[in-house]
Amino acid sequence: MKSKYYILIAIIVLAFLVGNFANPIYFNKSVDFLNSKFSWTLPHFWNKPFTLGLDLQGGVNLVYQADLSQTIDKDGAMAGLRDVIERRVNMFGVSEPVVQIQGEDRLLVELPGVKNVQEAIQMIGETPYLEFLEQREEKDSQIILDKMKEIQTAQEKGEDISKIIDWQIALQSPYFKPTELTGKYLKSANVIFNQTTFKPEIELQFNDDGAKLFETITERNANKPLAIFLDGASIIDTSGDNKIDGNDLYAPIVQGKISGGRAVITGNMSTQTANDIKRRLNSGALPVKIGAPISQETVGPTLGSVSLQKSLWAGVWGLLAVALFMIVFYRLPGLLASIALVIYVAIVLSIFKLVPVTLTLAGIGGFILSIGMAVDANILIFARMKEEINNGKSLGLAIDEGFKRAWPSIRDSNLNSLIVCAILFLFATSFIKGFALTLSIGILVSLFSAIFITRILLQIFIGNWAEKVKWLL
Repeated sequence: MKSKYYILIAIIVLAFLVGNFANPIYFNKSVDFLNSKFSWTLPHFWNKPFTLGLDLQGGVNLVYQADLSQTIDKDGAMAGLRDVIERRVNMFGVSEPVVQIQGEDRLLVELPGVKNVQEAIQMIGETPYLEFLEQREEKDSQIILDKMKEIQTAQEKGEDISKIIDWQIALQSPYFKPTELTGKYLKSANVIFNQTTFKPEIELQFNDDGAKLFETITERNANKPLAIFLDGASIIDTSGDNKIDGNDLYAPIVQGKISGGRAVITGNMSTQTANDIKRRLNSGALPVKIGAPISQETVGPTLGSVSLQKSLWAGVWGLLAVALFMIVFYRLPGLLASIALVIYVAIVLSIFKLVPVTLTLAGIGGFILSIGMAVDANILIFARMKEEINNGKSLGLAIDEGFKRAWPSIRDSNLNSLIVCAILFLFATSFIKGFALTLSIGILVSLFSAIFITRILLQIFIGNWAEKVKWLL
């Protein structure tokens, strides 16, 4: 019994710590009162806020569609796009953004706390798409120019251009075609100054794969122009030395094969322009193109606050209802199980803060459901205890046998629930992932609460004396 009392003390200390970590407001108010009353300098308890999702604190939800028409490794391109966008929104200080791939070519971007849709779109759109284009063969250029002329004639006549065969060809550049080298392979960009002209230049350094591609591309384009485009336009307005069809394109002539993965962009640009391009490139060049979002949704902070309050009250009423049920049906053991349930809630909320788990409406729903499931183990244990008492065993032995005989059922039922949670988390959408995560955490903590905390409370507070007061059992 001595060791059990030590365990009880540890449980009380744990309950104090997780309870105040989950909600330190009352403890900190008491500290403020004591400090003002006795001129003490007691510290506050650590006040770490919960991480709230888009639907609880408000924000912006955007869905983008990537252009994978020129991409062979689509999965790799989408993974790179996700990483770059995530890095980009983190640079702007967005708390807990969600950037996830949906399907084959769509990207979901959730930005909690961002209230302006256009601000969010601009934030994503500032991430550049860097590409290197090589010159087309003259016959290929002529095919595109002929198709452009055909469409122009059809438009002048008022005809439907969608009936023209392969009309999409006219959307391509007639003089340059994309190469395999894009911003996906960019390692870093720096501003340097030419030692002769003292004009700013942009030095590009590619990773190992990009260096090999750049070497191959420059070798096959020796004595030919190689255009550098940023976001579908020439990276720099030059003096017009390489005018093609009246447009200024930055297309320097490749002198020969370039090894080492290093390229230098020169042109008529100011230091400010060079630094701006460098910043945008270092923030992440997109591996594939994305246009305007195909879907956008705004959740206002007021609506999020109302949803949060309703969810919290739902949790409180759910906890009270479960505790009342346990006390009415199981008397003193039910009261002890309810105390263990309160400790369980504090532990789960503390885990949510520490991980941290981004709480959404679905996630709170999973947590509230786990409160009901947390008492399932207690109900199985109490039912077994009742059977043992009816078979003539003492109360202490009935408690031990009740836990021992109920464990296989508790283990199997919770294991099945965890398997379902794992499947939902791996294969479902982000909305369901939050539900699966909070429910699985709740299930794991409920096993600790029922098997460990409730058992210690029963063994200490229910002794042989309780057999004489049977209405308590």
